[in-house]
Amino acid sequence: MTTCLMKLCRLLCCALTLPLTLMERTGLCGVYKRLFPFLAYNITFSYNAKTHGIKRELFRNVGSFASSDGTLRLLEIGCGSGANFRFYPGGCTVTCTDPNPHFSSYLRRSMADNTHLTYEEFMVVSGENMEEVQGESVDVVVCTLVLCSVRDVREVLQEVRRILRPGGAFFFLEHVVSDPSSWTYFFQHVLEPVWYYLGDGCMITRATWKDLEAAGFSELHLKQVEAPGVTSLIRPHIMGFSIK
Repeated sequence: MTTCLMKLCRLLCCALTLPLTLMERTGLCGVYKRLFPFLAYNITFSYNAKTHGIKRELFRNVGSFASSDGTLRLLEIGCGSGANFRFYPGGCTVTCTDPNPHFSSYLRRSMADNTHLTYEEFMVVSGENMEEVQGESVDVVVCTLVLCSVRDVREVLQEVRRILRPGGAFFFLEHVVSDPSSWTYFFQHVLEPVWYYLGDGCMITRATWKDLEAAGFSELHLKQVEAPGVTSLIRPHIMGFSIK
């Protein structure tokens, strides 16, 4: 009964978003692509404050994956406005990638505020196709709140494994689908059609841990956490790192 109700309510939400679907398919959502970086940049301050402890724990081991010569080459997929820069160890070289070119001005602000890092060029590429990045050329890849909105999670993880050097690490923090017995699970499925457009393609019903388990990393260190101070729809998170 609950499943039928959930599907019916989701169908109603899909009907409500039909105009947005038509706008997306005809390319009329480009205006929001320009607006979204402004929203993301301003939300970053609140989100970082609420998840400071989680991010500090997540990134505390990044420095241990430096190359034998002491250098640390880090690439971030979906860097957005640079919300993670403050958590990276000093002296590492950061390559930023994002499919949305309109993040560039906000990214420069974050770079100016985090001078402990060295930055390479901002690459406008999708996580599924980073052919401009040489294979086995980075020590660490970072991806936070990105796998929810990529076209194909498994293709992104294949690219991560391709560009990581042997022994390199992939650090992740992602919101995921809730337990099927919870009301959060119910509302995630019902409201996802609306959330997709509000979040610039964000999907809130992905079981991303399954893709990580199947990606072929030699080690996977993963745990589930509840992100404090955020809406219940995206409170369930997974965090950790994988080693190539």
